[in-house]
Amino acid sequence: MDEEKPDTPVPDTRSVEQIRKDRNRVLGLGLAAFVVLVFFISIAKMG
Repeated sequence: MDEEKPDTPVPDTRSVEQIRKDRNRVLGLGLAAFVVLVFFISIAKMG
């Protein structure tokens, strides 16, 4: 059935901090793009 695999470290050349920074940067850019989109939609509906 569900056999758990032993905890083996995944080989990765980047550090955890670098991965976290990259993920946060992408999430921040996505959030900023969403805010800009909502802003322009609001302006378009008012005008």
